[in-house]
Amino acid sequence: MGVSVNGVPGLDIEMEMKLVQQTLNQLQQEGATQHEIKLAMKDLGIKRANFYGWPNTYVFTKAMGEMLLKTVKKDTSVVVIRPTMVTSTYKEPFLGWTEGTIRSIDSIAVAYGKGALTCFLGDNEAVSDFIPADMVINAMLAAMVAHANQANNDDIIIYHVGSSASNPLKLPNTANYLSRFFTAKPLLSNDGKPIKVGKLTLFNNVASFNLYLFLRYLLPLQVLNLMNKVSCNYFEEIYIDYSRMVHVVMRMADLYKPYAFFAGIFDNKNTVKLLEAARRGLEKEEMNLFEFDPKIIDWKDYFINVHLPGVVKYLLK
Repeated sequence: MGVSVNGVPGLDIEMEMKLVQQTLNQLQQEGATQHEIKLAMKDLGIKRANFYGWPNTYVFTKAMGEMLLKTVKKDTSVVVIRPTMVTSTYKEPFLGWTEGTIRSIDSIAVAYGKGALTCFLGDNEAVSDFIPADMVINAMLAAMVAHANQANNDDIIIYHVGSSASNPLKLPNTANYLSRFFTAKPLLSNDGKPIKVGKLTLFNNVASFNLYLFLRYLLPLQVLNLMNKVSCNYFEEIYIDYSRMVHVVMRMADLYKPYAFFAGIFDNKNTVKLLEAARRGLEKEEMNLFEFDPKIIDWKDYFINVHLPGVVKYLLK
């Protein structure tokens, strides 16, 4: 029960669930620690996702959830909202509101602002598909109203809520907004000094990125490790800090590489129709409260004056 992205046959959700439980039981019987179990289960999830063509467990499990809905819905009407990368609010309940953990672009922004990330991997023509959280909620409310009294439909209605089709934002522009913001409003180090950031270097192919990574990070780390051993751990603290920085860069690149080179644009025709219907049914003042049209977003203003200040405020609270 299920269809893979890459055409590999045999995706069976029930079997995947059994595999997860069997692996967990085996680890527990072997006396693995909670940390070891966490790492092993994450590794299993990534392997299974990659096997069927998904880049990570997040999108893999979301896809399986939709497959299950299609199978068990019977006579129930189903509407699926598919937001892209959700960012802080555009307007409601107030500008730049964010809650929960630092995620997606925010983790990159924070690492860059702290001086731990100086380069990134991605196609210069790639589109960063963001959508503010309140626009996602507004689209959900509009969809609920539109389908509340609708008779059963054999098809699942899908709304892509994103910006890649209506208001695309290129990756280099995103990097530029990060640089401008953290140059003007730098984060502070542990000793209270402003952290200086340089321009975020973008590499549009893996080979050049790996070469830069080796020369800029891995080679100095090896030298530092050798110096630390020769000097009886005199450089231990510096080595640990630098090693942590290298780990951040490599982890970020590995985590976001599938998205940084993603060339797809999400079809939002259904969402555009939903937006038009909402505008016909609401007064202008009401529509201002339930806006979900990404065309109105000025990305430069949004990132520099709304989103990034909200992320920093959440980070420092």
